Amino acid sequence: MVYDKKIENRLKRIEGQIRGIMHMMEEGKDCRDVVMQLSAVRSAVDRTMGVIVSTNLEQCIRENIETGEETDSIVKEAVELLVKSR
Repeated sequence: MVYDKKIENRLKRIEGQIRGIMHMMEEGKDCRDVVMQLSAVRSAVDRTMGVIVSTNLEQCIRENIETGEETDSIVKEAVELLVKSR
């Protein structure tokens, strides 16, 4: 799979959020604020995983349709991958 610039930008944004959380912890910020930011990071990571899996799924389905192969197992595998990640 080829990862495009959008995925890279998402991950860089998450990286920045993590650095921000580290900075908050160094400053002794309130637990609630730190946990809220961690929750935002978790949500961003979940969305990024969804984008990666859906993009890959789309590519795989297109390839299988072009070659006349079944697509059922690919869809099932993608769903299982997302379910396991939670």
